Amino acid sequence: GLSQYSSDPRTEWDLSAYSTRDQVLEAVRNLRYKGGNTFTGLALAHVLEQNLKLDAGARLEAEKLVILLTDGKSQDDANLAAQTLKNLGIEIFAIGVKNADEAELKQVASEPLELTVYNVLDFPLLSSLVGTLTQVLCTRIKEKSNKENADIPVNTGPQLSPTDLKISAVTSKSMHLTWSPPLRPPKKYRIVYYPSKGGTPKEVVLDGAVTSLRLSNLTSHMEYLVSVFPVYDTGVGDGLRGVTSTLPLSSPRSLRVSELSHNSIRLSWKAAQGATQYLVLCSAAPDGAED
Repeated sequence: GLSQYSSDPRTEWDLSAYSTRDQVLEAVRNLRYKGGNTFTGLALAHVLEQNLKLDAGARLEAEKLVILLTDGKSQDDANLAAQTLKNLGIEIFAIGVKNADEAELKQVASEPLELTVYNVLDFPLLSSLVGTLTQVLCTRIKEKSNKENADIPVNTGPQLSPTDLKISAVTSKSMHLTWSPPLRPPKKYRIVYYPSKGGTPKEVVLDGAVTSLRLSNLTSHMEYLVSVFPVYDTGVGDGLRGVTSTLPLSSPRSLRVSELSHNSIRLSWKAAQGATQYLVLCSAAPDGAED
């Protein structure tokens, strides 16, 4: 599978899109370069959330490898996103070209770094890595496969996917999530949430025995997209998705004016729940309006 990224990641094709070497090479030849920014952390989150899913062709019994190719320093937190993948048993190889930050490549890549980090001065020199990288990748897959003789059945649905996501107790700053677990309990859950109009995705990782979560410190009067992914030793199952809006902040009510004089007025109102301060704005009436 392959994704390109700048400020927004884009899946070019899923793991299940092609079944022969020639088809993949033809897809590579037809690939159009995507220029722009370098949000590597967002791209790694995209790979986990979109590309390593069962319905995108990921197989639970197969080893999960991510090869990151970048020519610049990330403009967001690539290390945090990479650590999430590595904690789930996904191995990351980092390849830098031209202006890539080698220190960042070493942070993102899996151990041992002498096998997973590569850096070249220009794009044509990538061809010099092909033989070595191919051999290393194949060897790592064989080593990991020999260590993990997992016999997890390859199926989806209620066996490996949670159901019935409910969003309740919504306030201006928080909401409560609950869901029903799959028949086969996951090792962990990964909850991702972000404003639908754009914003940095945030995530929470929970133990697989937990089936509820309170999201707090949200923005008021904002629509949020929420996803719940089950995480197994060998991959990420199909997720649940929901959308809801936080409530607007409480407003003051019943504004009253009293004690008028030639240069002052007194205002009073009913309090707004949760308010810690008030901002009072006053301006003269427009020309021609009654005083």
